[in-house]
Amino acid sequence: LRSFYSANFLPNNSTLIVVGDITPAEAERRITALFGSWTRGTVTPPQFPEAPKAAATTVYLIDKPGAAQSSFRIGSIGVPRSTKDYFALNVLNTILGGSFTSRLNQNLRETHGYTYGARSRFDMRQSAGPFTASAEIVAAKTDSGLVEFMKELTAIRDTVPTAELVKTKRYLQLGMPGDFETTQQIANQLIPVAVYGLPLDYYNIYVSSIEGVTQADVQRVARQYIDPSSLAVVIVGDRKSIESGLKAVNAGPIMIRDFFGNPISP
Repeated sequence: LRSFYSANFLPNNSTLIVVGDITPAEAERRITALFGSWTRGTVTPPQFPEAPKAAATTVYLIDKPGAAQSSFRIGSIGVPRSTKDYFALNVLNTILGGSFTSRLNQNLRETHGYTYGARSRFDMRQSAGPFTASAEIVAAKTDSGLVEFMKELTAIRDTVPTAELVKTKRYLQLGMPGDFETTQQIANQLIPVAVYGLPLDYYNIYVSSIEGVTQADVQRVARQYIDPSSLAVVIVGDRKSIESGLKAVNAGPIMIRDFFGNPISP
């Protein structure tokens, strides 16, 4: 722990963001008083191997006897924050599961009443993070919930209707000012600029970049990054009551795991 701290918690490996009623000179004076003696060091950026691509879609069932709900996490390897497809993926995911009126939530919550909420996200990091679709599904509808999840993950690969695309763009564009209402929000919005090396005009071009996303862009990234034939489907629930229904869905082979991911023989 000490070795990791010494190698990484360094002033030349840190960014300090200050937002508030303060002048640069006053901020510098206070920062110098607090951190002036903090010693620089040698920073060695971590190296991570490329994450392996998932094999054919497989259902991993973790038994939780008596569970009233089944917890769904469906995913695959996504993309790093540096991807050139960031804005197209932002639009795509908002349509699929990034807002209350997204397809997943409207289907699984509003139409079928299987859950209080269904969502999806691309967790973009310095290296590729996961794409995940998730929900807590009432146990009796576990198999039906999986059918609807797979239906939406397949349908998003088709052409998105113009009206749906326009609505999604406006949702993202008009919601941006709400992220800058307080000093804390402003500071939070500046973190990814520092951490991921975004251009300083990122927020100046955000609206126009969202506007530039086309139907073809959405379809291209959906087909490139969401593959229903290559997903890890993790379901935590009451095996005794849901396993037979999941087998009937035939989304992929079912692997039984314990809480730590270790295989359990059928």
